[in-house]
Amino acid sequence: MRKEDAEKAVEGLRARHVFAHVHHAGVNRFGIRVVLPSGADAIWDADGAAGLEAQVVQDGVLIGFVPVIPGSADFSVEQAIAAIADADYGIS
Repeated sequence: MRKEDAEKAVEGLRARHVFAHVHHAGVNRFGIRVVLPSGADAIWDADGAAGLEAQVVQDGVLIGFVPVIPGSADFSVEQAIAAIADADYGIS
């Protein structure tokens, strides 16, 4: 994800009351970190692969995964915001 897209997505998520931040995943690699009510973090689109997916991590341990959303490789930033905001993380 481009840094500009990640920043725009974070802004849109915050407007929807989602606690989101730009996630720096490495040199010129960006994603979105969403802090979940349980205290876990969902790290979206930080692996450079096509499509929108997330790893759910708590205390450095992978506890869940949101698989690639079908068709998300062609999502606009607005569609990505909606998908992230509406995601089911499958954890309490």
